[in-house]
Amino acid sequence: MIRGADFLPDRPAMRIMDPYSEMLATMRLKGALYFRAEFTAPWFINAPPSPQLARVLGLGATHVINFHLLTDGEATIKVHTGEELHLTAGDIVIFPHGDAHLMMSIDGTCQVENSAVIAKVQARDLSPLRAGGGGADARFVCGYMACDPFFCRSILDGLPNVLSVNIRTGPSGHWLEHSILHLLDEAGIGAAGSEAMLAKLSEALFIETLRTYAATLPDNHTGWLAAAHDHYVGKALALMHNRIAQPWTIADLAREVGLSRTALVDRFTELLAMPPITYLTHWRMQLAARALVTTSHNTDRIAADVGYESGAAFSRAFKREMGLPPARFRREARRAQLSSEDRYQLPGSDV
Repeated sequence: MIRGADFLPDRPAMRIMDPYSEMLATMRLKGALYFRAEFTAPWFINAPPSPQLARVLGLGATHVINFHLLTDGEATIKVHTGEELHLTAGDIVIFPHGDAHLMMSIDGTCQVENSAVIAKVQARDLSPLRAGGGGADARFVCGYMACDPFFCRSILDGLPNVLSVNIRTGPSGHWLEHSILHLLDEAGIGAAGSEAMLAKLSEALFIETLRTYAATLPDNHTGWLAAAHDHYVGKALALMHNRIAQPWTIADLAREVGLSRTALVDRFTELLAMPPITYLTHWRMQLAARALVTTSHNTDRIAADVGYESGAAFSRAFKREMGLPPARFRREARRAQLSSEDRYQLPGSDV
């Protein structure tokens, strides 16, 4: 019998949760809007890397994914890799790894003082910051996703340094944009609950952006988003994520998704650089690590919840994957949690 794990994301009975939802639930995203701007050309901002932004926001060791939604006008984004993006109204640009970047008007020469930006962020002031040379307008809503660096690694490792989509291509994006702008107006007059709603909407905006981006990936693209979007590999991922304790074999998975064993392994490995059972082990260990930190369950209980009949076998697998035995991992994680004001840095995390 498959045991239900208390630390797994909640889901309706008999319903298969898609792998996007599973992975995002495990990331434990916390979104917020932190900056609103109305610039007139020429203007120029030097945006800091996420560790610096995290310090300004008081988020400690939490990983910060920042984004900018251009609601009016045009702008240019440049990153250290040499990439340059031209944004038009409705474009959202996301920096999954928190890279430093430049934001500017097409003729950006007039720098907005970083101290003014930092003061707005620290004050949690959602009223617009206005600056620039008096030319063409550009209006932004900027926000961030905070997540534990350990649990967000699986998705983020497969994303580029910067990605951009236009959210006005579908009805859900239009709804999100209008709702965010409406709530920003409410927050400006102190309406109760508006900031909490903005935080939730910023999370939804991030997820919608990932969905839109995944749908535009070319056939030869690899990585987690491409794998989750693939008909066969995506189904295999959903099965493993939803039935984590099942003693899966390649033959079982191949039969469920409708491919031969060889074809499934080849397709899975091409997209994720590892075969299905190796991926399953990695995912089980991530869930186990989360359980060790967030629950008081003993090792045998956690082992059973992630598909191990023996606590000893689980402990060996966990140490191979995480570098520490479960008990020590739990002690060090909780010690780190107590020493941090906001969030903890899990042992073994190098983000």
